[in-house]
Amino acid sequence: MEAEQVTGVDAAAGQPAASAKPRREKIVIDAPDFSDYNGIMIVVEQRAGAAKKVSWQLLGEGRKLAQKLNTELMAVVIGSDVGALAQEAIYRGADKVYLCDSEELRDYRTRPYSQICLHVIATAKPEIVLIGATYWGRDLAGAIATHLPTGLTADCTQLDVDENRLLLASRPAFSEKMLATIMCKQYKPQMATARSGVFLELPRDPSRTGAIIPVPAQMSADEIATEVLAFLEQTERVNLEDAEIIVAGGRGLGGPEPFALLQDLADALGGAVGASRPAVDAGWIGHDHQVGQTGSTVRPKLYFAIGISGAVQHVVGMQHSDVIVAINRDPDAPIFKVANFGIVGDLFSIIPAITKAVQERRQLPFAVAATAKEAVAATAG
Repeated sequence: MEAEQVTGVDAAAGQPAASAKPRREKIVIDAPDFSDYNGIMIVVEQRAGAAKKVSWQLLGEGRKLAQKLNTELMAVVIGSDVGALAQEAIYRGADKVYLCDSEELRDYRTRPYSQICLHVIATAKPEIVLIGATYWGRDLAGAIATHLPTGLTADCTQLDVDENRLLLASRPAFSEKMLATIMCKQYKPQMATARSGVFLELPRDPSRTGAIIPVPAQMSADEIATEVLAFLEQTERVNLEDAEIIVAGGRGLGGPEPFALLQDLADALGGAVGASRPAVDAGWIGHDHQVGQTGSTVRPKLYFAIGISGAVQHVVGMQHSDVIVAINRDPDAPIFKVANFGIVGDLFSIIPAITKAVQERRQLPFAVAATAKEAVAATAG
């Protein structure tokens, strides 16, 4: 890398000398050598010994990228009593797992976890590091990237690699009107966080074998400045990413009251209520129900899009659903282009009828889990 330095300054005034002709000198800056960095690494997020779905999804996507690059897929597992999770990571696609199992790592804290990751990265030298775009993952990824230092692309919805082994990390940009593909050309590892529900996890294969490499904790208990006293689960928050059936409403509902109809249908199907961004922005329902580029990316077995026009911001968050049922008064609404089943009509007549059909078909007065097949059959009926 070359840069130019201009010389020729009036020492008394601290300004360029009027009569002096600036002299340009070339300064050569040696670029860092990352030629020995190789492989893809996934940092597995876990709580109480159970991995987050996004970690298995990233292992699935990491397997694809590793095959393109003809390299190995690694995983990092940190926690207490998580040896079984390291073995599970191998079943899910990892060739090698770095395991740090210690009592003081039972609860996530930024500094001890980031120090372990930095140690593993310095040892294994992966060219790509991927972490889930969760609260946990965003905090950890930022701490790691800052200390390396390297680039970090957050909240990715697409991942790929080019012929130069550069990570092509794509994420929503410009008010979610387009996807921006970001590359880190000069530093490694190339880092990105990715949303849950975007990628497919591989089928679990207990016949897979791989190496589990023990890693020592990098900080003792008395060196960790923070202590977790208790963890309080927020049970009232809707978990769209794990829901198999989602009934989502949009601007076409006209206000907050019709969401009660959607809740009735969701209860009958054993599903969750979602929403588009306009409905959330209008204050009709909370942000944790939002599906789309600035909300949750979901992949349920069955997705109802009710009164949702089908703007790209919403579609990219639910287009991978197994079955999509769209209900809208506008026959030309873009949502019908991605729907498996489309119903043109008044949702205030259609939704109660579907809810009643589901309850009668299942001979149940209220909510219990239903399969996507039953729900679609009730809709078709």
